[in-house]
Amino acid sequence: MAIQTILKMGDPRLLRVAQPVTAFDTLELHQLVADMEETMASVNGAGLAAPQIGVDLRLVIFGTGQINPRYPQYEPIPKTVLINPTITPLGDDEEEGWEGCLSVPGMRGVVPRWARVRYTGFCVRGEAIDRTVDGFHARVVQHECDHLDGKLYPMRIRDFSRFGFNEVLFPGLPAEDD
Repeated sequence: MAIQTILKMGDPRLLRVAQPVTAFDTLELHQLVADMEETMASVNGAGLAAPQIGVDLRLVIFGTGQINPRYPQYEPIPKTVLINPTITPLGDDEEEGWEGCLSVPGMRGVVPRWARVRYTGFCVRGEAIDRTVDGFHARVVQHECDHLDGKLYPMRIRDFSRFGFNEVLFPGLPAEDD
């Protein structure tokens, strides 16, 4: 396992549409997932997409199975490896919420997301995943899957008066690298 460099906003690789994974349960795929898990854990991330470490594949990981120190106000999300995902909104309801991103360090913005979604895809072994979620879980999976389509959360912000640097928006809170 190895901690990988996380690409930052401005790197053109973050704007590409990622390619589908075509081979499951391979040594290379398991190694990629292990590297992503170690990289995400090293920065207390809630999720990480393969394109964020320069890998052009439709693969995201998210959740820690416990309270995340960067998001202590939210319920834990099960650790998930999601490959070739599809997200389907369930209803028209949206929720706004603050988001940060490891590729946009030190900043947060209010982003609208579908309130309730169904996501499908595959685990690293190629077994089907099919979940219906809401709340923070729905927000995280939508955020991570956006990376697979070359979208960063600032592209979804509707009101830029609610976007800025953490230390300005949330004075007194401990600094973080997001």
